[in-house]
Amino acid sequence: MKDNRFNWQVSKLDDVDIDQLASETKLSQTMVKIMVARGFKTGEDILSFIDEDMSIVHDPMLLHDMQKALDRIFVAIESNEKILVYGDYDADGVTSTTIMYETLDQLGANVQYFVPDRFKDGYGPNLKKYQHFINDEGVQLIITVDNGVAGNEAIKFAEDQGTNVIVTDHHEIPEVLPEAYAIIHPRHPEGAYPFGDLSGVGVAFKVATALLEEIPEEFLDLYAIGTTADLVSMTDENRFLVKMGLEMIPNTQRIGLQKLIEISGVDVSHFDEQDIGFTVAPRINAVGRLENASRAVELLTTFDEEEATTIAQEINKINSKRQGLVSDIYTEAEEIALDDEHASRQTLVIAGHDWHQGVLGIVASRIVERTNKPTIVLSDQGGNGIYKGSGRSVAALNLFEAINPIREKCVGFGGHHMAIGVTVEADQLATLTDQLEKAAQLVNLDFKQQPQLQIDLKVNIEELTEKLVSEMKILGPFGMNNPVPKFELEDVRVKEAKAIGKDGAHLKFTLDDGNQNINAIAFKRGELADVLNNVANPISLVGTINTNEWRGNVSVQFMTDDIKIDGLQVIDQRTSNLNKNLFKSDMQYVFFNQKLMDLIQSQNLNRKFYYYSSSAIEKNDTIVLVDCPDNLAKMAELIKATQPQRIITYFFHNVDFYASGMPSRIEFKQMFGIVKTQKLTKTDIMQLGPKLKIDQEKINFMIKVFFELNFVKIENGLLFINAEAEQHQLTEAPAYKKREELIQTQEKLLYSSGDELSAIVERLMNVDNKGVS
Repeated sequence: MKDNRFNWQVSKLDDVDIDQLASETKLSQTMVKIMVARGFKTGEDILSFIDEDMSIVHDPMLLHDMQKALDRIFVAIESNEKILVYGDYDADGVTSTTIMYETLDQLGANVQYFVPDRFKDGYGPNLKKYQHFINDEGVQLIITVDNGVAGNEAIKFAEDQGTNVIVTDHHEIPEVLPEAYAIIHPRHPEGAYPFGDLSGVGVAFKVATALLEEIPEEFLDLYAIGTTADLVSMTDENRFLVKMGLEMIPNTQRIGLQKLIEISGVDVSHFDEQDIGFTVAPRINAVGRLENASRAVELLTTFDEEEATTIAQEINKINSKRQGLVSDIYTEAEEIALDDEHASRQTLVIAGHDWHQGVLGIVASRIVERTNKPTIVLSDQGGNGIYKGSGRSVAALNLFEAINPIREKCVGFGGHHMAIGVTVEADQLATLTDQLEKAAQLVNLDFKQQPQLQIDLKVNIEELTEKLVSEMKILGPFGMNNPVPKFELEDVRVKEAKAIGKDGAHLKFTLDDGNQNINAIAFKRGELADVLNNVANPISLVGTINTNEWRGNVSVQFMTDDIKIDGLQVIDQRTSNLNKNLFKSDMQYVFFNQKLMDLIQSQNLNRKFYYYSSSAIEKNDTIVLVDCPDNLAKMAELIKATQPQRIITYFFHNVDFYASGMPSRIEFKQMFGIVKTQKLTKTDIMQLGPKLKIDQEKINFMIKVFFELNFVKIENGLLFINAEAEQHQLTEAPAYKKREELIQTQEKLLYSSGDELSAIVERLMNVDNKGVS
């Protein structure tokens, strides 16, 4: 059984002088190796990356239609036209809305904002809402943020009515762009902006910069949240501006953000991009997933401390509700994903009823993680036949391009490479399913192929220091295209593995390489606790490092992404006490002793029991060796026949089934003396054990040896010396040889260390059965 879930790819180090680079940059050799693995070849390259400054921030006027948009906005401000900022309901959209609204308000504009309701209005320009704002509220200029590039119908209506629309967006550009007054997009086909990976908040920030004619540092906290939350590339100006924003957040003037961070339990003094990704962004997103995200904009714009506290508490409760919904829906969706109908598919379209549509994207992400298949999860509501949901993909399949050919058959559709939102009528579910599967076939997608996991460096535990954790911060903030450095630890031992957390979902353990040890955590791998506590093999791991503080003590902790148990796994669970719990799993249990197998089988445990020589033994990933073989040749024969990847060894042994050692020469002499001086009945023989203080099993064995060497014979139920016997060595008796071999086998299998046992089994897999010892 393979425990690693990824295909590990270790970066190659160019032929550079690590010592020289370390001297030039004043960095540790390990840190320099990380930089080299990421393509930095000179000290100048490394120092330039470390010392990035404001010069990396690009001129917003390079964005397509920026000047045209500015001119129109200033006309609207001067004419006191009603301006509407039309936003979006995720963290990127909420922060975009806040920046655009506050910028225009600061310039004296007559401005209001609107965040669509995910369930009533859907994503992007909504025709009915445009009609309402234009016809009923007299809006004369609409500025979209984090949406609009695919809102052709609503935007055409607005322009036809004389209401101009300025689109600011970053999503995938469709074949036909809307007829907007201006479209500001970092990847506009007619544009030449040098960095195409801005988020929605990034584009809004650029517009704000152009309007204010300076970089608005007061918005950098929002830039950091929106950019990190939307999983865009954390390189170029994104990395620099997010870094500045993270430095601002501990002292942010936004009362609402302060309260949200406080109620989330985050230590603001050590705030980083992970705190955004795991605490702040999920809470902001939760509002838009379950309710109206305008409440999140209110949180970020309020100056009232009491109101900020109230909203932060509301949002925290909504997030808890979101977590419960995700858990419940995922359980149902996973069952569908793994059923017979879906198991052989390269992709998944999973449709449910009355699932909360606001959390389906999260469920889809988890299904992708579970199955390695691009997944779309949808649901109707109240049997209305309209299935709305979200899709998530793998790197090898552009999900937007996969579904785009049938967009005219969708009620709604939009997104990008890794994520889409889609709505279809019930009769188009099959079309959606077929199209996704067809797209996967076109790119030769294979869900059975493990996704790649890029590793920066192979290291020893001694290299994983607090200093390295501190040094690595120069690479951050981390995110897409700039991941946290990943390390591989090879051939380490596990100590004290235990399942922790709710339902034992997570794994906590200690790693030891013979020189040093380090504490480790593996999320969602709690099922490996028993395996790692008993496996005789060394293991390899991939993960990241951070520091953990407990009662004032700071230590480095290995955050495990994947685990690999190299070679044949030998799980050492040797025991002298068989009980029903040892047979609770549905595996192949193999016996070398027929009598013992019959005894266990009589307990009706409903498991697969096999005698080692049975031709019915199947090839299997995992086999359990319940008892000890007479010799290693039998074990080698079994292993070669079954070709397991994992062997669990119980090697049950006690005197009822196995020898209790070889009788000594003195014991043989005692026994021979008794037989020589008197004829023995069966009853006499059964009483010899206590009389001579020798195990009765040994008494029976010595008599068998005497018989095989013709030293004794039986007449009329009496055992006595054969006076005509020839002289022989005890070791010539077949029983003696067999027992000697059994004892040697037991010594190797029962009393070896875990490492020795693993080595013995590995050797048995690779040698000819003849002469195995």
